[in-house]
Amino acid sequence: MRILLLNQFFWPDAARTGELLADLAQRLVDDGCSVTVVCGRSPYVQTRQTEMASVQVLRAPVLPFRKGISARVLSYFSYLLLALWHSFRQARPDIVVTLTTPPLLSVIGALAKRLRGCRHIIWEMDVYPDVAVDLGVLRPDSWLTRVLTAIANTARRRADGIIVLGNCMRQRLIDQGISAEKIHVVENWADGELIRARAPKSRNGTLSVLYSGNLGRAHDVETICAVMEKLKDDERFHFTFAGFGGRRPGLQDFCTRRGIPNVSFQPYCEREELGDVLAGADIGLVTQRAECLGALVPSKIYGLMAAARPILFIGPRKSTADQVLSRHDCGWQVDCGDADSAVNLLLNFAESPDVLRHAGERGHRAFLHEYDRHIGTARIAAILGVALPARARAVAASAASNGKNGHFAPSNGNGHINGIPKKPNGHVGTGRVWQSKSES
Repeated sequence: MRILLLNQFFWPDAARTGELLADLAQRLVDDGCSVTVVCGRSPYVQTRQTEMASVQVLRAPVLPFRKGISARVLSYFSYLLLALWHSFRQARPDIVVTLTTPPLLSVIGALAKRLRGCRHIIWEMDVYPDVAVDLGVLRPDSWLTRVLTAIANTARRRADGIIVLGNCMRQRLIDQGISAEKIHVVENWADGELIRARAPKSRNGTLSVLYSGNLGRAHDVETICAVMEKLKDDERFHFTFAGFGGRRPGLQDFCTRRGIPNVSFQPYCEREELGDVLAGADIGLVTQRAECLGALVPSKIYGLMAAARPILFIGPRKSTADQVLSRHDCGWQVDCGDADSAVNLLLNFAESPDVLRHAGERGHRAFLHEYDRHIGTARIAAILGVALPARARAVAASAASNGKNGHFAPSNGNGHINGIPKKPNGHVGTGRVWQSKSES
């Protein structure tokens, strides 16, 4: 089977979409497919890794992907034109899979389906133009927004299938009139071979809070700043931010101006080094702006679960991240802006660190059953109709039977946070801390 994968970023770029696509490409090659990837030469964040063996990678000479809306739009358009050219120069694929960098890349997949008779699958990493509207880049009632929405939804309606990252994203597309029958929910994953569970390091009286990855416009930074401001004189806490993103310089400037001493900043790390970075944390921090509910899904939670680290999620209720934490009892959700609840939780954890260890262990057990790399890639391979080897047939059967209604394997969780019955939906109420009698 010939499969064409389209996305501006691909390994060895460190963009998360490129890493996930590389995982899928390698899986498809291992399952006997002929895989071609059309991506850009311009790196998002270049790693030291080399090209993948057995995958034909065509790197289009696109304009550099830089900061600023204008520069990114130009980079996007240059890739779209070259991706269109390369897509029609290759031997006719059986399936075209389009991701969402750049936005409206699905239009090329729709053209390939119509003109070349191949199947088209959209893998929605972010829902466009919704993300741009949610972040205030586009006005919801502008003519441009209406045109872009019409184009995107036309491609979605004509696609043979749409892969989304969670039920919140699925519901957003259904609300726009996309048929639920063609939407498959496949949550992102992490690589359990690169990120392994390790026992927490000796704390020496300090609770390490880690934010690892991109810190961009869709992430809630204001609540993080408020939390650090409240805890800046408490030597029991240290905050680490590893990675980069458009909002990180502002966060660094805030910490400098406010004289916050218990914070450090680290650059992006190699994918092979991520396990070491996560192992140094007691709890992982993940954020999402409330208005982006359903337009995107944070993928940071899966790496933390692989590392057996619990998660403090600052973001909207009913989001996929919230549902994962609640379903597997491996973290806590706090509403954006509710810095007091986040601070109260952290103060509680400093006094009862075993609470974190037990939550991390529950998350790791869930990761092994639902979110490891081979499980996620097998689910997508099943949607594509790839003939899988015997080792993956059970996973494929699960994907085929459950992929349209949400999650795949039921949790073995006990419906509790820290051993005490959860507040409805597993949320943390304002100023409330749920503490276990058995783990305190």
